[in-house]
Parts: sequence; C-alpha cells; structure tokens
Amino acid sequence: MSFLYSLDLLGTAAFAASGAMAAIRREMDLFGVLMLGLVTACGGGTLRDLLLGDTPPFIFKDETYLYLSVAVALLVFIFRHHLEFLHHPLPFFDAVGLGTFVVIGTGKALEFKLGLFGSVMMGVMTATAGGMIRDLLSAQVPMVLQREVYASACLAGGTLLYLLHRYTNIPHAWSLLAAALLVIIMRLLAIRYNWALPRANDFYRD
Repeated sequence: MSFLYSLDLLGTAAFAASGAMAAIRREMDLFGVLMLGLVTACGGGTLRDLLLGDTPPFIFKDETYLYLSVAVALLVFIFRHHLEFLHHPLPFFDAVGLGTFVVIGTGKALEFKLGLFGSVMMGVMTATAGGMIRDLLSAQVPMVLQREVYASACLAGGTLLYLLHRYTNIPHAWSLLAAALLVIIMRLLAIRYNWALPRANDFYRD
C-alpha cells in the first residue's frame, strides 16, 4: 500500500499542477491559482468521502494532500515562465493519477459494501470530479464531457476492480494494480492515437 500511496501523491501533484496551469491560462491571481490547484487535486476524493459519510474527509485526516497541492500550485505560479518542460510529462503523470484515483475511490466504496454501480461511480468521481470543478471555475466545458477517452477509461478500470474483487480470489493488491494499469494504458493510448468517443454529428450530417 505504500507504493499505492506514493502513486496517489504523484497523481495529486500532477492534478494540482494542471489546476494551477488552468488558472494561470485564465489570468487568475495567486488565490485563484492555489484554489484551482487544490480543488483539482482533492475535490473528487473529498466529494466521495462526503457521499460515503466518511467524515472528516481524507484531506483532513492526512493533511499531506493539502500541503502538497498548495505547494505544487504555488511552485507553478512562481515558475510559470519556466515550465515548458512539463507539457510532455504532465499527461503521463495525469494518467497515473487518474488510474490511482479510480482504484482508491472504487476500493473505498467496496469497503463500504456498495454494489457495482455505486463502487464504479465513486471511483469515477474520485478521478474526475476535481477536474470538472476546475473547468467550471475557469469557465470551460469540463474535459470529461468532451471527446476524450477519460471518464470511459475510469469506468473500465472501476468495473474491472469490482469484478476482480467480487468474483475472483486474486489478491486485492494485484486487483488494484491491474485496474490502475488498465486506466493508465487506456488514457495514454487515447492521447497517443487521439482516440475519442463519437458525437451525434459523426453519425448525422447535413
């Protein structure tokens, strides 16, 4: 679990950086940058815990997530003119965070004895709700609702984890790893090959 925790922190840092960058692109001030970094990194997990009745939320039980999110957002704000090197590795870190958040959210729902739908939704929410809040606060259509294989990768990973947990005797750690890898691989392949879900206009053209 220490390995999963390390990946969780890596994903938190990546999500915080993406939130801070979005705020800078929208010309927000320091508070806006810190706020978007924080909500992007921690918003999904916080909402999950509130819905599960697990209070106080995880960010108050382990404040490392709070400090890390704020620190990363602050660094992005300070060194914003020297961060071109992040444009290439950031999608990879974002994919790692996505996969990690999915299995953490789904796994926590399984501990609360939720069924397939509830467990998968908690996983998807953990991974995507923060980014949705970020996009809404920066006046953009949430990326998860656009033509990217993003939420669908989360759905696949959460479903796989539930099925492995419910119907196999595979050790839980291996189930977590398999589900996280599925999300990460799907997301990276989608970026590499520009995969996207179809739109209505793809079928009906004037």
